Amino acid sequence: MKRSFEAKLWVNNVSVELNPFTEEFLARTVAGAVSSLKGAEDIQSLELHLERGEVRVIVNGNELPLTPFPNDVIANTVIGLVSSLRGVGDIDSLNISVKAQ
Repeated sequence: MKRSFEAKLWVNNVSVELNPFTEEFLARTVAGAVSSLKGAEDIQSLELHLERGEVRVIVNGNELPLTPFPNDVIANTVIGLVSSLRGVGDIDSLNISVKAQ
């Protein structure tokens, strides 16, 4: 992956400021987790919505269906990463928007 990514993060409907390293790390982690799903071969834009353990993934404008295993892997990975960020408390919902540069 040689291209760069831009990421935006909202936790509980509140925007979370990301420094450049954290932004790129979050974007690459989410893109990497999603890239193995059918329909996510060339990610230009990605939206990830998580609420109460349920994940919705939209890649290049198309929602991808998730079975329980990838849903749980993506949810647990993203919650683990985001919950370790400074200022983030309990996570009821989160939204991540990623765009390839």
